Amino acid sequence: MAIQDHRGVWVFLERKEDTIAPVSLELLGAGRKLADKRGVPLGGIVIGHKVKPLAQIAVEYGADVVYVYDDPIFENYRTESFMKAVIHACEKHKPEIFLYGATSTGKDLASAVATDLETGLTADTTMLDVDSETGLLEASRPAFGGNIMATILCKKHRPQMATVRPKVMKALDPEKKRRGEVIVETLKVKEEDLRTKVLEIVRDTTKKVKIDEADIIVAGGKGLGSKEGFDILHRFASVIGATVGASRDAVEAGWIDHHHQVGQTGVTVTPKIYFAIGISGAIQHLVGMQNSGLIIAINKDPEAPIFQACHYGIVGDAFEIVPMLMEAFQNALDKEVQYGGKI
Repeated sequence: MAIQDHRGVWVFLERKEDTIAPVSLELLGAGRKLADKRGVPLGGIVIGHKVKPLAQIAVEYGADVVYVYDDPIFENYRTESFMKAVIHACEKHKPEIFLYGATSTGKDLASAVATDLETGLTADTTMLDVDSETGLLEASRPAFGGNIMATILCKKHRPQMATVRPKVMKALDPEKKRRGEVIVETLKVKEEDLRTKVLEIVRDTTKKVKIDEADIIVAGGKGLGSKEGFDILHRFASVIGATVGASRDAVEAGWIDHHHQVGQTGVTVTPKIYFAIGISGAIQHLVGMQNSGLIIAINKDPEAPIFQACHYGIVGDAFEIVPMLMEAFQNALDKEVQYGGKI
């Protein structure tokens, strides 16, 4: 199939409970920019049972057209059934760019679709752009352990596909009066033709740190020196109502659990306030927190890269500075002064 026959930017609209997952709304925002630059429509595809109402949500968040596969066979996610729907849509409508959230579902589905369509897939993308003339997707992500940014191109195959990490793109403000086209597609998939069955859905009952939902994060790095060095961060976080985060170096050293890790191989976060304490600021870490509302860095090294990415920087010993900050915040609390509705 000729490359020039493909047109449009698409987003896989992943479901979360009874609505569209936040990462998919973020991708509609990113996709809108790509589509406008290219001068093509922005499409979305939603697969499930009783999901047609979700199409209007996608339109409100930027989609021009939404393709709906609504059937009891799609009630629960299965690679094979969802892959059949996506491939059916791609072969029929021929998008040139297709974006998925880098979630467990998105990564599983995207890799299966890319294999079947024999096209390229860039994983864990953190930046997207498009050549307005050629339609060539420029998907960028950290490489070689986060030491460089690599831009990956798919010149010979379509659709060009990428999974994008949650929280790195920004959703548009919804427009309730926005109108778009909803196309209900029909695809007969028989239960007996599927190799997997959903017997039971077990909800996650583990008490993992919800670091990606935190408004304030106090993150520590190698500069804290030891596991005991994180004790001061836990106390600081307790005073200001924050969640504790960490760099990859600190996690790999065994000073704190992996669920706290921020960065390319950890979690991408967008808190209102991010304290980077004893963190040098490697690219691998920066891509996970660079969209924070306010970044405050504390580091002994005045040449640390983190000072190029922060809004406010303090050069000095964290074990001297953090106690002073705790005292100041505690005094403010004692006077019933609120900062940002949290502290």
